[in-house]
Amino acid sequence: MTLERFESIRELPLFAEMTGVSFDALTRGAFVQNFPPNMVMISEGEAADFLHIVQSGCVELFSTWTNRETSVTTLYENSTFILAATMKDRVNLMSARTLQKSRIIMIPSENVRNVFATDPAFALAIVDELARCYRATIRNMKNLKLRTSIERLANYILKQHHRQGEALSYQLPVEKRRLASYLGMTPENLSRAFNNLKPHGVAVDGQTITISDKTKLTAFAKPDMLID
Repeated sequence: MTLERFESIRELPLFAEMTGVSFDALTRGAFVQNFPPNMVMISEGEAADFLHIVQSGCVELFSTWTNRETSVTTLYENSTFILAATMKDRVNLMSARTLQKSRIIMIPSENVRNVFATDPAFALAIVDELARCYRATIRNMKNLKLRTSIERLANYILKQHHRQGEALSYQLPVEKRRLASYLGMTPENLSRAFNNLKPHGVAVDGQTITISDKTKLTAFAKPDMLID
């Protein structure tokens, strides 16, 4: 496997400051794999043998208990996942599956731990990434605990509006049932929440969201930099 296969991740914050020697050691034994849509790549409870990086496509992290399932987050290009389990050499706490055709770089977890112990710049980047993920978890917890389901949906719509270039009409990036799970709702509650947002300047047609009055929607959602 030539190092050219990993050039796309060399400039990511996690790897940008490490030495070339360390990057060579890190990617020794790493490989790139293409996955079709709806393929489960890792399962919770299994050993975290690899650090995963989404080179292209879309991956959902999810978890199950008895007969219930919840969507934790959706990851896109250049996102890493299972970093904490990799560093602790513990089992995965979440499962991961592709939502569309995806290209994944897989780096042996042992390599990550070994280079962490010898390359200070990489170690600092790991700490920074874990801190970022921790803060994202706190924001998500506050969103779930402090807001009603309709308020969570309103802020999600605004967030996607900003992510998609301030578009006032756009396609939801995930299926509605997965969106409902991510927002802590049932599909039926999500449908009702969309209807309740109509007076606040939101219309939905299938997967298409249209913001007819951004001022009204913002006033209702009350986005907060300490949560969003």
